[in-house]
Order: sequence, then C-alpha cells, then structure tokens
Amino acid sequence: MGQIARIIAIVAGLAGGTVVSQAPEFAQQYRQRIGGAIDELRVIVEDFNAQAAQHHLDRQQALSAYAQSSDDFLRDRGVSMQSTITRYETLQSQQLKLATAAPVAKPFVLLGNADDVVFANTWRDFVPGVPVSFAGLVWGAIGFVGGSVVAALLGFGVRRIIRRRGAYRQVPRA
Repeated sequence: MGQIARIIAIVAGLAGGTVVSQAPEFAQQYRQRIGGAIDELRVIVEDFNAQAAQHHLDRQQALSAYAQSSDDFLRDRGVSMQSTITRYETLQSQQLKLATAAPVAKPFVLLGNADDVVFANTWRDFVPGVPVSFAGLVWGAIGFVGGSVVAALLGFGVRRIIRRRGAYRQVPRA
C-alpha cells in the first residue's frame, strides 16, 4: 500500500470513526427529547383521565362516548385523543427500552423503533458530542499540538535523565 493510500485510509478511518462515534450521543439526545414529549403528553392524558373521572367514566368509556357521538367533531376528537394516548404509551415503552439497554446497544434500540417526529426533530437539532464544527476542530488541533509539545518535552526530559544516569554508570569506580 502506497503512502497516499495509507493517508487516505487513515483519513477515511478517522472520518468514519468520528461519524459513527456520534451514535451514542444521538441516542442520548433522542432520550432527552422523548422524555420531554412524554412529559407533555402525560399532562394531556392525565387531564383527559381526570375529566372522564369527573363524569364517572374510565378512559375507555370516555373514548367510547366520543366514538358513539352523532357529532362529527366529537367523533374526530375521540380519534385524536386515542392517537394521543397510543403515542404516549408507545413513547413510554420506547423510553423504558432505551433506559434498560446497555449503553453500546442504545443506538440499535433507537433504530429499531424510533418515533418519526422525535427522531426528525432530534436530527434537526443534533449537536455532536465530538467537536466536529470548525471551532471544535481548531480547538482540537490546538489541544493536539499542545499535548504533543508536552509529550515531547516530557520525553526529552526523561531521555536526558536516562542519559545522565547512564553517564554516571559508565564512570569507572576506583
């Protein structure tokens, strides 16, 4: 493999590693968004349940009352409320699966049954966990150079100490 091919392979490997290493961070940001969605849906569902209870109905009876109404608006409102409840329960299930998955497996769990709306919004607002912005790359380069200088200075100091000790050992003792 030629020198250019090696460089290309290294750059491709670094790029691939950088991109794929974002999967756990994306899963974490998805979990945060799903938590927010659940919190908001909980308010709606609990309010619906409380209103049903005020009229001595459970959730299913209240939904049936909507479904049996002669008013199209109320029937549609019942369908909408059922969709909201189903989404709430689905998101709770996803949240539990993500919470119990091993950290390395969370991206796979996410891809297995992600909510389209939450996924799209997470993708839209995703902030990488590794600094891949221009500013992040500049600071990363500064850190790389700084770390290299520190390592070189430490290496120089260690080599110097070793040489001195070696020089002392070479002096013949009388």
